[in-house]
Amino acid sequence: MATGSSSTTSRSLQDTPTWALATVCFIFISLSILIEHLIHLISNWLKKHRKTALFEAVEKLKSVLILLGFMSLLLAVTQRPISKICIPTKVAYTMLPCRKSGPTKTTKALAVLLMEDLSEKPGRRLAGSGASSSDHCESQGKTSFISQEGINQLNNLIFVVAIMQIVYSVLTMALGRAKMRRWEKWEKETQTLEYQVANDPYRFRYTRQTTFARRHMNTCTATSSMLLWIKCFFQQFFRSVAKVDYLTLRHGFIAVHLSTNNSFDFQKYIQRSLEDDFKVVVGISPVMWFLVVIFMLVDVHGWHVYLWVSFAPLLIVLVLGTKLEVIVARMAHALDEKNNVIIGSPLVQPNDNLFWFGHPKFVLTFLHLTLFMNAFELSFFVWVTWQFGIKSCYHEHTDIIVIRVVLAVTVQLICSYVTLPLYALVTQMGSNFKSAVLEEHTAKAIRQWHEEAKQKRKKNHTSQSTHNDSSSTTIDHTSATNINSISPDHPVSGHHTRSPSFADQISPFSTDNEIVEEHYSQEIGQNTELDQSVALPSSTVQDIKMLGSEEKPING
Repeated sequence: MATGSSSTTSRSLQDTPTWALATVCFIFISLSILIEHLIHLISNWLKKHRKTALFEAVEKLKSVLILLGFMSLLLAVTQRPISKICIPTKVAYTMLPCRKSGPTKTTKALAVLLMEDLSEKPGRRLAGSGASSSDHCESQGKTSFISQEGINQLNNLIFVVAIMQIVYSVLTMALGRAKMRRWEKWEKETQTLEYQVANDPYRFRYTRQTTFARRHMNTCTATSSMLLWIKCFFQQFFRSVAKVDYLTLRHGFIAVHLSTNNSFDFQKYIQRSLEDDFKVVVGISPVMWFLVVIFMLVDVHGWHVYLWVSFAPLLIVLVLGTKLEVIVARMAHALDEKNNVIIGSPLVQPNDNLFWFGHPKFVLTFLHLTLFMNAFELSFFVWVTWQFGIKSCYHEHTDIIVIRVVLAVTVQLICSYVTLPLYALVTQMGSNFKSAVLEEHTAKAIRQWHEEAKQKRKKNHTSQSTHNDSSSTTIDHTSATNINSISPDHPVSGHHTRSPSFADQISPFSTDNEIVEEHYSQEIGQNTELDQSVALPSSTVQDIKMLGSEEKPING
């Protein structure tokens, strides 16, 4: 029965019914077209609703899937040549992921024996090709570098890691935004009369008597940085983002970047910023792929590498949360050191120097690394269970498996409900605001207008140069042939003639509109400090004038 079962599962396409082959092809082609059409519908919906950042995230997702397709194709094409690479048997049994109990009991040896058994039967050429690769190395007294079955298992691991990274990122962002829904209520409260009365701009108060200062300041943390870090470490687990923190940081952001524009929707700005960050988090960078290679290299039996690796995401996410809390606390301390008495609401000063290396974007880099490492930890567990079973040698110690799974779930919850909301709010306290401060359609219109202005200036400059050359040639020719017919209104001294100056030649081509466009485009570039060039249509002139005129530079 076992032999018959093996012969059935290993037969080639020459021995496979056409209806079976056509059915499998139809199912896979239909699923592929369905997935492609679903991604296309999602992209069109995002474009229709002007979700540019999420649309770019979907494009990043498509690039990850394309990369997976190329990797799978390369592994499928090269698996036979790779399996024919032979290495000494002594080297083949070094740094094994499982305990060595004899060559015939390893996964690779079992696969070789199975292929050799199937190769003895007629009509099984696919299995025979794998067996011939093993026979090729065994005839030389060596071992195959990696078997074809091992390559297929590696292909499955890469697929699981990529899919788990995407699912993990989407789940983290979804849970984080669910936690931040209360911010919408706080944002609406800022437009009420009660809020305006409670934050009277002419009200004098001691800095330490404000709710924001009482939450983040005390005599111990003011004198010791270590005590401040310890306090912030525990504070992140209890109301990591309090209402007073949100309102105070919102007030500081608007006061520094948007002057008196109190109607600015800070919560939607944070939401758009998170969408911009999501397109970074959902991808897998080349550095992270090389990190996977390193993890697989050091996965040696007895080292328990994956147990220690599972603690790394937890450590990083805790340090990130503590650092973000410390940034808010330092802004509160700086406020007290600057003024003992304040007028109105506490006014914090955003500054890049509060962040590591003076760049708030490094926080996103560490957050991305944390999500990837945790996703890899969970995907490796899923792959081993799917590929080898729950009782495989990878799951030799049940207590270690339980610890790894618990840590992965814990990091997921902390990152979603603690670190991500803190990151979304505190990283807005940099020296420069992000391009998300503008509505997407406004920013796109500004960029388009600016590009058109640049093209127009370039075209005018080219036409002016051409007209200058042609005018000079005409004037020289006229002066040489008609030197005696100069008008009395332009007297000359001696034999010198006055040719038109460069300003005289370009004056017919200069218009007030072009000067205004050039001046205003420079003003926009200086004031907004966006990451990329922006352009302005006539329909949004008033909004951008208000934005550009109200922004103030940040002092220290």
